[in-house]
Amino acid sequence: MTVSMYAVMHEDFVTKQWHVLVTFLLFTWISTFIVLYLNRALPAIETIGGFFVIVGCLITILLCAILPHVGNRPYATNAFVWKEWTNQTGYSSDGFVFLLGMLNGAFSVGTPDLLSHLAEEVHHPSRNIPKAILAQFTFGFLSGLFYVIAILYGITDLDSVLESTYLFPLAEIYRQVADSSAGAVGLLFLAFLPLFGSSIGTQVVASRMFWTLARDRATPFSHFFANVDKSTHNPFRAILACGVFCTAMGCIYVGSTTAFSAFVGCYVILSTLSHLAAILPHLLGGRKNVTPGWFWMKGPVGFIVNGVSCAYIVVFVVIFCFPFALPTDAASMNYASLITGGLSLFVLAFWFVRQGTYVGPRVVVLDAQ
Repeated sequence: MTVSMYAVMHEDFVTKQWHVLVTFLLFTWISTFIVLYLNRALPAIETIGGFFVIVGCLITILLCAILPHVGNRPYATNAFVWKEWTNQTGYSSDGFVFLLGMLNGAFSVGTPDLLSHLAEEVHHPSRNIPKAILAQFTFGFLSGLFYVIAILYGITDLDSVLESTYLFPLAEIYRQVADSSAGAVGLLFLAFLPLFGSSIGTQVVASRMFWTLARDRATPFSHFFANVDKSTHNPFRAILACGVFCTAMGCIYVGSTTAFSAFVGCYVILSTLSHLAAILPHLLGGRKNVTPGWFWMKGPVGFIVNGVSCAYIVVFVVIFCFPFALPTDAASMNYASLITGGLSLFVLAFWFVRQGTYVGPRVVVLDAQ
């Protein structure tokens, strides 16, 4: 996004992969050092980030809806927003293209996933975590719906958006909405602030999750990474390891955008399969092996919801492994299935290595929360 902000203001600028790498590393390590050394300030930082998410979203929706009118520029037609369908993927089935396009929205799987991994640091998690998940989904659905409507009415030249050289497609959309490069940068900045806050939150969740797995002896060098630093009062080594891993991912982007896209794309598949790994055994076991919580679904309703969830996951995991467009070649192929399969085999092999020493999560009694 930051590279696109610069490119919008400099028409002759040609974006290189190393530009993205330098920017990525800069913000990765800023986030990492904040998590490392500002542990006590994290709640305040995340509160500020949440404020920017809500306020930035509302301001962006209003500006996208108002700016074309103020500039006496036409809006997109109602037919363009609500009726017309553009399929340039090469697939003949519009219905399949619609389902394949749901990959973008499927990244919201991180919403319940990230929150659930902070359960050990939240008061009354069995009650508050579900509330937080519901709040995020509710706000995300409503804000996302109004946001999409606002930017679609602001698009006046779809071909320019599709052919844009900006790495971040919203840069061209905002340029059309604001009819100026400065206005586009301003709108992108409204998206940048909460994005930076979310990068800090993501680093917190990733490091806590890695530390938890190390504590349960489910990672290589688990004893080393399970350490909690006495001076910073956080899993210092796990946080640092996550920063190093993100750096390695950035280097992959420079070497091969195809490989990087495969790693990013398999996030949705792996996260979704992790939900299946929890729901399906629960369902097959007659929903008897999990202690009921505050929001327990009783009777047939729970079985129906779990069954539909499992079916949804299986269908869409297969769909998300298809190439994004046809015809495809080695550079444009979707390798998410390869990464997912390879990582699954690695985890399986590591399980046989560690099954004798694996401890597993500790059971927390609800009344003790």
